[in-house]
Amino acid sequence: MPRPSWDIAVPTGPRRLAGLRMAGFSDRATELRNLQLIPHPSVTVALNLGDAPLSMHDGAGSRTCERMVVGLAFESVRAGGDRGFACLQLRLSPALSHAVLGAPGGPYGEPVELDALWGRPAAERFQERLRAAGSWAERFATAERELTRRAEEGRALSPEVAYAWRRLTADHGRVRVDRLAHETGWSRKRLWSRFRAQVGPTPQHAARLIRFDRAAHRLAAGAPPSRVAAESGYADQSHLHRDVRAFTGATPSAVAGTPFLAVDDVAWAGDGH
Repeated sequence: MPRPSWDIAVPTGPRRLAGLRMAGFSDRATELRNLQLIPHPSVTVALNLGDAPLSMHDGAGSRTCERMVVGLAFESVRAGGDRGFACLQLRLSPALSHAVLGAPGGPYGEPVELDALWGRPAAERFQERLRAAGSWAERFATAERELTRRAEEGRALSPEVAYAWRRLTADHGRVRVDRLAHETGWSRKRLWSRFRAQVGPTPQHAARLIRFDRAAHRLAAGAPPSRVAAESGYADQSHLHRDVRAFTGATPSAVAGTPFLAVDDVAWAGDGH
């Protein structure tokens, strides 16, 4: 599958902040046109660092995207930009998002500006420090320092909710909520309520998202839908088709050709999809 001609920068060296993945995207020659964003089991923060404005298109309409936060359960979100775009994208685990952003799911649902979570002055200062950095390595270090400080000052997920999320991701979304509740020592109702309050989606919806993410990457790698359905825990190919349609509004074949998934293994190598 041909990849978009973007320049992609990733951090080198060991990770110091658990739950944080970073990548920088830029291109001085081409435009970023109507790019569909694929749901992912992490909270995404996108910061515009280029000369050209970036735009976001979702259920609320079209708007300029300077410091956007996209939560765990967005639908039908597209991005665009003129020549000369540059963007720092941060992926935060639910545990890190809860501490850093102070909102479940970062937030859960429609994308919002980082200003709504940190306040406009703090969000603008963060963006300007990133713009002033002389290299992507400096930008990554600046972002990590800020997020580490906020994580140390923020609130942690409850141990039971953190455990439930780890189990869901380790089992690729196949573990049942009843079993999770039993393992945490909570009732199903209590786990459902606490998980939703701290992470955003229900455990069942989170499991669907994690399972979908694995399937989407297998589709992008060229695996046929029938095999993807069997390997990803779906009852059959129709079940896979329904979930892909629910998360993206597209068919499995259309998702397999999504440009952003085509570069996902470069930007987020080692994510274990």
